[in-house]
Amino acid sequence: PLPPSLPPSPNPQPRWDQSTFEGRARHFFTTTNPLNGLASDAELDHAKALLEQYKAGKEPAGTTDEQVWEAKHLYDSAFHPETGEKIFLPGRMSFQVPGNMVITGCMMQFYRSIPAVVFWQWVNQSFNAVVNYSNRNASAGVTTEQLGQAYVAATAASVATAVGFNRLISRNPKLSQGMIGRFVPLLAVAAANCVNIPLMRQRELVEGIDIKTREGEVLGKSKEAAKTAVAQVVPSRILMATPGMLFPPLIMANLENTALLRATPGLGAPIMVMMTGLCLSFSTPLCCALFPQEAQIKLNEIEPELQEKAKKITPVPEVFFYNKGL
Repeated sequence: PLPPSLPPSPNPQPRWDQSTFEGRARHFFTTTNPLNGLASDAELDHAKALLEQYKAGKEPAGTTDEQVWEAKHLYDSAFHPETGEKIFLPGRMSFQVPGNMVITGCMMQFYRSIPAVVFWQWVNQSFNAVVNYSNRNASAGVTTEQLGQAYVAATAASVATAVGFNRLISRNPKLSQGMIGRFVPLLAVAAANCVNIPLMRQRELVEGIDIKTREGEVLGKSKEAAKTAVAQVVPSRILMATPGMLFPPLIMANLENTALLRATPGLGAPIMVMMTGLCLSFSTPLCCALFPQEAQIKLNEIEPELQEKAKKITPVPEVFFYNKGL
């Protein structure tokens, strides 16, 4: 159930209970809503200003709870949760569905030509690099060199996987005449995510990320928290892409035999894009919701030196919190 009114908090939490999958799913269905991507800079700045006024207890007279919730939803869709910086449009969660539906749809449709495979895998990894950087944990900085390494490595992994499997399939008549080739892009995307995300967030893994008490006091940087964060993000991102790269190819294999697509094969790409978009509309928020974004780590799971530091706090916290990233 929805809370009857906003909590008297300096930083209002998401509207729905984030300890449950349903609550997280409802939150991400709101923040990944593509309509949020249409908001102007003025609307986004107004939403941020209203939230700041609310946190200071100085919101305009007559402001309703619903207006503040709407501002919170718009803010969450466009601003980084830690830095408060406005995210570049392609990196926002509200752009995930429209951005990925075009790229993924084209990867699934133009999978036979090697130049097309290379081009769309490069486009996909360029988009992923922006998204991964925009939604990282910001407590560990990342250098331009590290960004470049992650981008090059992920692009190489995805292209090598796609081209390698395509060539393997083309040499086997039984495979080349079947459905296997349609799923090569999915394998390439999975391989790239396994490379891209850990490399993009390598500094977090090496230096750790901030963990905080329930009151928001930073205890220190934990590598164990960083490992858990990355280990949760990688499968979430792979699963996010899977429905859109699994079901549309199966449907398209049958549609291509219809009289309409035989007569007008150019319809194949837009149909594939629309089917992919439909899948992503559900898989994006549901896979973002698999793990809480404000993750928890127990006292006995953090580094010994941090445990010793924590034991000097009265009362000793049993759980610490950190931003997992998306």
